[in-house]
Amino acid sequence: MTTSHAIRHVRVTPIAFRDPPLLNAAGIHEPWALRSIIEIETDSGLVGINESYGDQPMLEALAKAAPALQGLSPWSLNEMETRVSALVKPPAKASEFLGVGAQISLAPGTHVSKNVAKVVSAFEVAMMDLQGQLANAPVVDLLGGAARDRVPFSAYLFYKYAEHIEKPYAPDPWGEALTPEQLVAQARRMIDGYGFQSIKLKAGALPPAQEAAGILALAKAFPGKPLRIDPNANWSVATSLKIVEQLRGVLEYYEDPAPGLDGMAAVARECEVPLATNMVVTDFDEFRRNAERGCPVKIVLSDHHYWGGLRATQRLSTLCSTFGLGLSMHSNSHLGISLVAMTHLCASVPLLNYACDTHYPWQDEEIVEGGRLRFEQGSLRVPPGPGLGATLDRTALARLHDNYLHCGIRNRDDLAQMKKYDPSFTGIQPRF
Repeated sequence: MTTSHAIRHVRVTPIAFRDPPLLNAAGIHEPWALRSIIEIETDSGLVGINESYGDQPMLEALAKAAPALQGLSPWSLNEMETRVSALVKPPAKASEFLGVGAQISLAPGTHVSKNVAKVVSAFEVAMMDLQGQLANAPVVDLLGGAARDRVPFSAYLFYKYAEHIEKPYAPDPWGEALTPEQLVAQARRMIDGYGFQSIKLKAGALPPAQEAAGILALAKAFPGKPLRIDPNANWSVATSLKIVEQLRGVLEYYEDPAPGLDGMAAVARECEVPLATNMVVTDFDEFRRNAERGCPVKIVLSDHHYWGGLRATQRLSTLCSTFGLGLSMHSNSHLGISLVAMTHLCASVPLLNYACDTHYPWQDEEIVEGGRLRFEQGSLRVPPGPGLGATLDRTALARLHDNYLHCGIRNRDDLAQMKKYDPSFTGIQPRF
């Protein structure tokens, strides 16, 4: 008798976990980060898992599309995409990030224009987890095999307050970071704990000269470590050029200093440091527009969650190779399932020029069995087990779902949170 592996059920569980008061161009992180855990179960009882965004519009899109998977084979990824595209209609095409004089949106995954790509990715990873279990092979092998045995990640520094204004729980152990000295201490702790070999600073929150001083302090404290700075388009072109001149010879790349492709192109004309983005090249149409402009953006920071999945990001890698662009990966607040999927993907992509972003050190929870993932010299090895090689910790799932039910947050809003600290804060870009 042949066992049926057709999909019979899709479960989506929203979760929330503690997030520190991290400053950025749009404001400050709320006390709770939202994610969703996707489980796709077959008639035979196999379950494939994934982790994605957990804001209300994403949960609604997942719920709308989930019934379309019933009866599909876990191998039918193209048919899944067709069905999802028919059910999850995106609004009229709009840029992921608005131009000069608009409020900054720092979470590409929460933008409704990405709904189809986000849902496709959410289901694709869980289906590939199932495929790996059926084939007794890791997801990286389904993607063509490993191009590297470990994936490098970067220390991701933030300016931050010591604790949230509402004091919803005990202060996080990282403490305040508002001065160059505090920033160096944060970097040292993160490097000592994870072994990161490069450093990225989330900027656009404090006066630019203060942030430039932070980078220069990091360069002095960690000589030879590659440094990046990301103001999230909160600097004018003039400010962007002024600061990069102050940082001459220090930066590995310059991430999203000015708003929009026009702003980035204006900076690129006067700037020797390569420009990177996760704000102006966030889908294939925007990739084409960058190419038509002569590629002022030289490095694409992809994210399989909103680019359309693992296979779509492999296609992006091919395009980057074709146009001579660099490739790395963007991150937002995530747990181990998302990080493991990212690791399988990055291991499978021959082109990976720079260590990837990860917020993982800022999170103190985990939802996979075995606890927190372990970095070796700033890198992660691909789990050797079948599929993603990760198993859902159901006790943790129940606890984090309970957090969701009681946290009171349904959509990320860094601006509204910042107004609790500073009622005059507008979030209008560029601020500086």
